[in-house]
Amino acid sequence: MTSAHNDRFASRTEGMTASEIRALFAVASRPEVVSLAGGMPNLAALPLDTLAAQVSELVAKDGLSALQYGSAQGIPLLREQILEVMAEEGIRAHADDVVVTVGSQMALDLVTRLFCDPGDIVLAEGPSYVGALGSFAAYQAQVVHVAMDDDGLQPAALSQALEALATAGRRAKFLYTIPNFHNPAGVTLAVSRRAEILDICRRYDVLVIEDNPYGLLGFDGQTYPSLRSMDPDNVIYLGSFSKTFASGLRVGWALAPPSVRDKLVLAAESAILCPPSFNQMMVSRYLAGHDWRGQIKSFQQTYRVRRDAMLSALSTYLPEGCRWTHPDGGFYVWVTVPEGVDTKAMLPRAVSARVAYASGTGFYADGLGSRQLRLSYCYPTPERITEGVRRLAGVLNAELDVLRTFGTPARTSIRALPGSSVNVRRGPQSPSPDTT
Repeated sequence: MTSAHNDRFASRTEGMTASEIRALFAVASRPEVVSLAGGMPNLAALPLDTLAAQVSELVAKDGLSALQYGSAQGIPLLREQILEVMAEEGIRAHADDVVVTVGSQMALDLVTRLFCDPGDIVLAEGPSYVGALGSFAAYQAQVVHVAMDDDGLQPAALSQALEALATAGRRAKFLYTIPNFHNPAGVTLAVSRRAEILDICRRYDVLVIEDNPYGLLGFDGQTYPSLRSMDPDNVIYLGSFSKTFASGLRVGWALAPPSVRDKLVLAAESAILCPPSFNQMMVSRYLAGHDWRGQIKSFQQTYRVRRDAMLSALSTYLPEGCRWTHPDGGFYVWVTVPEGVDTKAMLPRAVSARVAYASGTGFYADGLGSRQLRLSYCYPTPERITEGVRRLAGVLNAELDVLRTFGTPARTSIRALPGSSVNVRRGPQSPSPDTT
């Protein structure tokens, strides 16, 4: 749409485009559609009566503070409590180095703003979180994807990408990574690889941005050592209460070395002045007055049941040639479909069949992902998940019937950036994995 304002926009707005996933929300929210697209947490297990009483008490006793401006860095008590949360993954830090943000998305945006000039390079797994790709594009950074496999980010692919950049006289500003229960791939970075990846980043003078919203949601109760705990001086850690408490409160944080922390506080002041005091105090009361560790265990069980329903349905219904990851935590399964099927082109037909998913192209910055899709199991009931996968299988079978009748369409050749693929775990009936 043209507008009289178009010629007034800053050049960086050219990289701001609508997210494919966000665009699905209006359709996916229709009750007749089984949405396996969005990553909405399932909040049914929260103690709403207790929370209601805490809200009432908060307003009655501390309303004048809760409804007032606060510090751009966040209230001190909550920052101390955040240290307890991070200690679950081996992090030892000081509350002065925590900056509370409006969700970890704000922290990611601020970090990108601080470090990236137009044309700068950032490394990210391929595929990667769509919200991160949006922030990188908004600040006109160039994304180089690095390959993953069942054990997460591949150290050899990371070295290859950094060496190729060095040969070209370029350097990466930072590596953005989701090490635990990756969004969208569902894989976890092997503990044996973590120190090696940190060492590679040190050698090439690359900062690490560790985004870890799912780290406490492992289905066997296991937590992994955070990258930040292994290299405090070269890792900025991003955390969130959106997945372990309530996403609507939009409370996240960044843990950064002091020199970066100071810049983050200044950037936060210019962006929002201060994070909402009421929301922070609500989270603080929840942490102080509720068994939040027990609540996380409840979430783990809830999502494990849904993960199991998803994997069972995929094995039962998906046609031969499909492959998928086997997540041990988090919200997502990453599916690769047979050659010739374009998941983005197929999506309108899936919606007509009353099922929605997120096509893989939204998780790449370089045009890849047309044979992949992300399925989310966190919100629907197990019964709805099973029905959604059954409907998806019907759409896929119809696509494959067309391909068998009319032949596989010609594919456009896309030259990948170094390490721009992901290998996935084979499904029960799948052939050997490829790297597209």
